[in-house]
Amino acid sequence: MLYKNYIEGQWIDSATGKTFKSLNPADTSDELGEFPASNAQDVAKAVEAADRAFKTWSKVTAPRRGELLFDLAEKMKGRKEELSQLMTREMGKVLKEARGDVQEGIDMTYYMAAEGRRLFGYTTPAELPLKAAYAIRRPIGRIAAITPWNFPLAIPTWKIMPALVAGNTVVWKPASDTPRVAYELVKIFDEVGLPKGVLNLIFGGGSDVGVPLCKHPKINMISFTGSSDTGKEIYKYGAEKLNQVHLELGGKNPIVVLEDGDLELAVEGILWSAFGTTGQRCTACSRLIIEDGVYEKILGKLVARTEKLRLGNGLDPKTDVGPVVNRSSQEKVGRYVEMGVKEGAKLLCGGEMGKDGDLKKGFFYRPTIFSDVTPQMRIFQDEIFGPVLSVVKAKDYDDAITLANNTVYGLSSSIYTQDINKAQRAIEDLEAGITYINSGTIGAEVHLPFGGVKNTGNGGREAGLAAIDEYTEWKTVYIDYSGRLQKAQGID
Repeated sequence: MLYKNYIEGQWIDSATGKTFKSLNPADTSDELGEFPASNAQDVAKAVEAADRAFKTWSKVTAPRRGELLFDLAEKMKGRKEELSQLMTREMGKVLKEARGDVQEGIDMTYYMAAEGRRLFGYTTPAELPLKAAYAIRRPIGRIAAITPWNFPLAIPTWKIMPALVAGNTVVWKPASDTPRVAYELVKIFDEVGLPKGVLNLIFGGGSDVGVPLCKHPKINMISFTGSSDTGKEIYKYGAEKLNQVHLELGGKNPIVVLEDGDLELAVEGILWSAFGTTGQRCTACSRLIIEDGVYEKILGKLVARTEKLRLGNGLDPKTDVGPVVNRSSQEKVGRYVEMGVKEGAKLLCGGEMGKDGDLKKGFFYRPTIFSDVTPQMRIFQDEIFGPVLSVVKAKDYDDAITLANNTVYGLSSSIYTQDINKAQRAIEDLEAGITYINSGTIGAEVHLPFGGVKNTGNGGREAGLAAIDEYTEWKTVYIDYSGRLQKAQGID
């Protein structure tokens, strides 16, 4: 089936006439549709539609905007299984994880719907008599939302829902690997009666759609989730126009296991964090730091459990690990594994593509563990975005924290310990936007801020009340009812 862009409430063809296909990474013979390879002309139409819609949507009361999101969440809830199965087919994650992705999108939509009844500002006493002073939130304007393929429904809701409830309009460019999920979400928006032009959907590649979208003079804010290299370029585009720019970028997330930690619990958390979503999460654990006294014990248990993980199509309930998203990702993982071997790391398991039986139909890579890794190695420093775990030995707590912080990234982090003092110290010492105690590095909740430090972003946060801060601007109001000119404080 041939799908279309969604501009000003209409499904329309691209100006290019060119298309691309969405394929199941577990079985490339399974085609999910053909989508327009759009260009700057299509982008311009979408931005103009968003511009026209902003004038009226920003004046719709926030409670009414929230009610519309509530209706949307109800419809998403009714289609959870349908959306989950589609997601597994389109990007490969196992079905139980796809259900979690969809549920997170539903939860975020409910959460932001409630913000329509809040959008809190604040009041404060004025310094002069017979004068009121307060601050209110105002929408920013026209938002460019550029989202990745690994959470094709949850992450878009992190951006679109707070943007809309705050009164902004949105032009959304989803990842080219997951256009069908994006189509289905916008279709639900259309069904609940979102006014024309408030949300516009443009399919296509980064250079043909993403760049002109970011550079468009009528875009007031850019929100991007993806690689750090791309994020740096987008930051430049925003700077040229003095746009607000929100960047959610890479991670190289550590789990620290101390000698007094619950080792069985740690192994469970490591497996889930390293190989859930086939390691294709910005919060995935890709570095494991184990205190000397339990190093061999943890490693033995971990390798044994990893070798039992079953690769396959995510729709099969027996599957533990699905494919990576495409051929390019599969080859990239392979290059890093080869690099790790050449650098002197010890390959303990995995290290190869899935080649047997049905695995030949898709882009599979076996969960891989390296030991004897040093901080200088590329596999320790680079975000691989695949099922590769690098294991390092630490002498003690201080050494473990030093190793954990030895990266340009700072998104998620974890420590396993029964020592409350060390747990509290780790919360302060780990250089990351998120820290888990006695849990893995994944599992963020929608009502708390999500984001990182260092090269993981530019200081912003998604989810929770922080998202409202991202998609609104403050306006300060002074009302003088004294009936006379009152000069600034300190002036007689």
